[in-house]
Amino acid sequence: APDGGSSSFSSGRSGDGGDALRPLYMDVQATTPLDPRVLDSMLPYLTAYYGNPHSRTHAYGWESEAAMEKARRQVADLVGADSREIIFTSGATESNNMAIKGVARFYKSRKKHIITTQTEHKCVLDSCRSLETEGFRVTYLPVKKNGLIDMKELEAAFQPDTSLVSVMTVNNEIGVKQPIHDIGEICRAHKVFFHTDAAQAIGKIPMDVNDMKIDLMSISGHKIYGPKGVGAIYVRRRPRVRLEPLQSGGGQERGLRSGTVPTPLAVGLGEACEVAQQELEYDHKRISQLAERLVTKIMSEVPDVVMNGDREHRYPGCINLSFAYVEGESLLMALKDVALSSGSACTSASLEPSYVLRAIGTDEDLAHSSIRFGIGRFTTEEEVDYTVQKCIQHVKRLREMSPLWEMVQDGIDLKSIKWTQH
Repeated sequence: APDGGSSSFSSGRSGDGGDALRPLYMDVQATTPLDPRVLDSMLPYLTAYYGNPHSRTHAYGWESEAAMEKARRQVADLVGADSREIIFTSGATESNNMAIKGVARFYKSRKKHIITTQTEHKCVLDSCRSLETEGFRVTYLPVKKNGLIDMKELEAAFQPDTSLVSVMTVNNEIGVKQPIHDIGEICRAHKVFFHTDAAQAIGKIPMDVNDMKIDLMSISGHKIYGPKGVGAIYVRRRPRVRLEPLQSGGGQERGLRSGTVPTPLAVGLGEACEVAQQELEYDHKRISQLAERLVTKIMSEVPDVVMNGDREHRYPGCINLSFAYVEGESLLMALKDVALSSGSACTSASLEPSYVLRAIGTDEDLAHSSIRFGIGRFTTEEEVDYTVQKCIQHVKRLREMSPLWEMVQDGIDLKSIKWTQH
């Protein structure tokens, strides 16, 4: 296997102290490695500058506060916001909970209806489910075959007491990019707040909260080569969005999120946002080329591969492929020297496939054969080629072992077979 380029963190195939080689890392939708520039910015605040940023009476507090406010500006600059609109959180899950429950509960005396989509992240869907137990009504919009929502269906879903629309920018499983600008326009016309979970989009595609008419936005540190355990929520000041806080305490972060802000993590998030802004164009171009290389090579060598999600409206670094007549889990096991995830939660054939793939109408058997490839800032061409070569080799091998594949080769239409239940 090729060595993952010169940078040791690019793949982790360096082997730790004589351990077996670690797999190539192709799962950047799950998390990203820390950019060394981010680590450099954090180190002083983990050692010398350890003051509480809310301590107002001495230099330790002031220097931490200054670092925290600089980080707030860096996050705001990446999304075109005012730094006063950025609230630090523990990550996108907390931000999503704050946005959805916070807005719903604040306006509950007049407004009891929320609109979201069936392909949101689980923390958005679960927040909506918990609001339903409090008497709110939620419309879960379906998506089309390509993973995009139907704008006419969104338009029709508004009710006189709708308080919030929540639609994620880039889907974490299939990489589909929703028409955020158009959704923002419709929400503004209806005077309804618009929240987007932008964890997979921030720092990867250009985002501007004013241009896109976004009122609340969730941001995660560890999806943009920053530290784990930190994120942010953007909360618009004009027209002002009011939230009921989830957490009570000392009233930090404009009273919306009490608790001491962890300065080193905030500094890391800020630096990650600044680096992302500098690298945005270059990263996007490079990742697009690598993604194109991966898809083209696999599809030219292996028949019956389906790309899930729209081919045009997407973030290129998230590629979800279904390999017909192959069990996704078997393929993942075979590709043990590449860290990937199955787009479906099929640890066994009896478990449900991914709800995102079900929502786009993927056949059960295809949903069980899907793999998500994540390409990021530190992925090398050699890593892509190695993954492609292994993937092709194992798909062919697994298909040769499959009686279904044999039948398809003999021209039998599997859909026409009446399987008997024993």
